[in-house]
Amino acid sequence: MKGPGILLAAAGLALAATPAQAEWIASWTAAPVTPSAAMGPIPATPSYANRTIRQTLRLSAGGKALRVRLSNAYGPGPLRIGAARIALLDAAGKEVPGTSRAVLFAGATGALAAKGAPLVSDVIDLAVPALARVSLSLYLPDETGPCTCHTTGLDTTDISAPGNFTAAPFTPETTTQMRAFIASIDVDAPDDAATVAILGDSISDGVGSTPGANRRWPDLLAERLVARRGPAWGVANQGISGNRILNDGFGTNALARFDRDILALPGIKAVIVFEGVNDLGIGFGAMAQGQAAAMRTALPGGAITAADLIAGYRQIIARAHAKGVRIFGATIAPYKGATYWSEAGEAARQEVNRFIRTSGAFDAVLDFDKVLADPADPAAMRTDYHMGDHLHGTDAGYKALADSIDLGLFKDD
Repeated sequence: MKGPGILLAAAGLALAATPAQAEWIASWTAAPVTPSAAMGPIPATPSYANRTIRQTLRLSAGGKALRVRLSNAYGPGPLRIGAARIALLDAAGKEVPGTSRAVLFAGATGALAAKGAPLVSDVIDLAVPALARVSLSLYLPDETGPCTCHTTGLDTTDISAPGNFTAAPFTPETTTQMRAFIASIDVDAPDDAATVAILGDSISDGVGSTPGANRRWPDLLAERLVARRGPAWGVANQGISGNRILNDGFGTNALARFDRDILALPGIKAVIVFEGVNDLGIGFGAMAQGQAAAMRTALPGGAITAADLIAGYRQIIARAHAKGVRIFGATIAPYKGATYWSEAGEAARQEVNRFIRTSGAFDAVLDFDKVLADPADPAAMRTDYHMGDHLHGTDAGYKALADSIDLGLFKDD
């Protein structure tokens, strides 16, 4: 019979063999968007069957291991993953030899994501540096129905001919820039690491930036955080093009998706809210003609007031603070000259921005309005900072936003 000393010694050996607890943060994200029918220039949400989808993306923070979170948030039924694989890419976009790893789910090569549910992979033993580029391949054997996608991917997604090509090169049958069924890549980072999330719309989604170049302002913020050599911060860009604070439309409204897309992220310590221009533009009824009018008619929600929008911000602030998450408010950018600009919407923008700047409700203020404003007409964006539509940025405009952010906001406490 073993004595208590032997039992204690054996227990000590077992504890010593147990791996350290992972410290997960979100290094890359794409917020799931509700499927939709074709609307103006925007195509209908695609579906897939017996196809391999290979997506290229760039991480923010690095770590000593990975995990992948897929999403079937809006699927019409269960989503079957037949196989999945991840690999590091070099500067030329080629797979780095020796880095390809199967993505497993409870030890199996495939899995079933329930209707409306996420699907989290096993830990992937692959160390990745900060700002690493990776490819993620998913084989979808069954009909998916309209996908849980993220419309504005701004990087390459290759779609194969029929078959499983997760472990082999293939010539794409078609390509897109949508993100399909992938919600995040998490990394096991040092214990002083954290996640900062961006709750935003198309300006954070990077519309107007160079595709494939990672020139969105959250990408550039990630580069600055890496360059400062301080505590590791993952940057989780949860912008959705066309998104609004108060009403659904392009994606679930920000108030409804805040818990899932922001507060549920691993390691979340701060959030930047840069959203509201679509509430003003659509809510104040300026989209009066042609395609713009048809799109406005198709979107839910009627007229709003500045007070409505401020109340929405206050709700988001309260929910962040209840979870111990710091929240930084970015002023709504100028948009005079955009299709849906109006005098009434501009007056409301000024009122909302006064609240953001002066109320003290946010833990810090990022004055993106002043960064982007044309000195000759502050209601409008600087010509070199917008893509020609007076609303969305250029690479230079997004760089100005990222450069304006005080990195002292991102500490390890």
